[in-house]
Amino acid sequence: MNLSEDSKFTVRPLTKDDVEQYNALLRYAFQVTEQDLAETGWKDDEIQQSKFPVLERADVLGCFDDDELVSQFAVYPLDMNIYGRKYSVGFVTSVCTYPEYTGHGIMKNLMRRGLTRMKENGKSFALLYPYSIPLYRNLGWEIISNKMTYIVKDTQIPRKIEEPGYVKRVDWDDNEFVNLHTRFAEQTHGCLYRNNLAWEEYWRWDEDDTSVAIYYSHDGTPQGYMVYMISSDIMHIKEMIYLNREAQLGLWEYVYAHDSMIDEVHGNNYYSEPIAFELDDSDIKETIRPYAMGRIIDFGQFISDYACNPKGKNVTIRFDIEDDLLEWNNSEYTVRFKKGACSLIDEEPDYVLQMSIGTLTTLFMGYKTADKLYNMKRIIGDIKAVEALDNILYHEIPYVSDYI
Repeated sequence: MNLSEDSKFTVRPLTKDDVEQYNALLRYAFQVTEQDLAETGWKDDEIQQSKFPVLERADVLGCFDDDELVSQFAVYPLDMNIYGRKYSVGFVTSVCTYPEYTGHGIMKNLMRRGLTRMKENGKSFALLYPYSIPLYRNLGWEIISNKMTYIVKDTQIPRKIEEPGYVKRVDWDDNEFVNLHTRFAEQTHGCLYRNNLAWEEYWRWDEDDTSVAIYYSHDGTPQGYMVYMISSDIMHIKEMIYLNREAQLGLWEYVYAHDSMIDEVHGNNYYSEPIAFELDDSDIKETIRPYAMGRIIDFGQFISDYACNPKGKNVTIRFDIEDDLLEWNNSEYTVRFKKGACSLIDEEPDYVLQMSIGTLTTLFMGYKTADKLYNMKRIIGDIKAVEALDNILYHEIPYVSDYI
């Protein structure tokens, strides 16, 4: 049984008329039970209603066995900051198949069609959160970001901080809060610009007592915020972002103001930089794990918009790319890196490097250096080419916090 060979299978975009089947497949694949719904306060018909915007504004492909939806692949349209350039990207989600239909190439073919549609719509990059890293690696995806968590005891919270600004709690839909995230995205590599759909997903499962606090500089300019909830003597920080050091310290000063109410602070950190060193008492618990995976859909388009280090030495490199899923990527591209810009050329290169599309993705997104990948034998070529590439590329791990 194969999607391309068995005529009883059809693929088409889903509409709001398919929401019941769409929701049923999601609940089965991700094992959302009635108890789970009860604990979050959601009802099944409310879940279905909440999915209407997804089917209206996202590009959702479904594979049908006669009239039954058996597999699906959804893409949210978003913008992403990649080294200061705004890219139109696709956030892949709701990827699932009923177990009796797995192992027959249905999802691989559905993914190929979905990524092809993204390319046709001008998108050169996609990202997702994997339920199986090996599975997605085999399809050309690679890790591009980390999620860190921390537990700080009340006695370890930074204190004696006297920043000149102030903190004010605001509503979830406060314009200054929303605009502050946009300003943060504009200056942060890897950050997604949240549109209305992304904000709806951001708040979808939060409880009513989740709070938002903004740090303002002395002149009243918003400089950072934190989203948090206090429960059972624990402050849970969902997100803390800041435009500068003052805002970071000012928000921790606000956390300390709750020391009589809490025993611990549990938080998420997407900066890929541990916070322990910044604390007077650094003996805290921190964890790190891979978070988002990315995939370059169309390298030719991706590289034409890409920014490199203008201080790096000019160089021309031919990339021999292996991509078993997308035939247009499975090719040779000669790129000139010059004065902070990249361009495709048809000339003899200085060097040649060979790698998979996944390796290329994690390299150009800044998660791993060329030297590291070369030592892992994931890049084949001249070591001088590797050194030249590291000299011209930026090296900053993407900040990806949105879970859609």
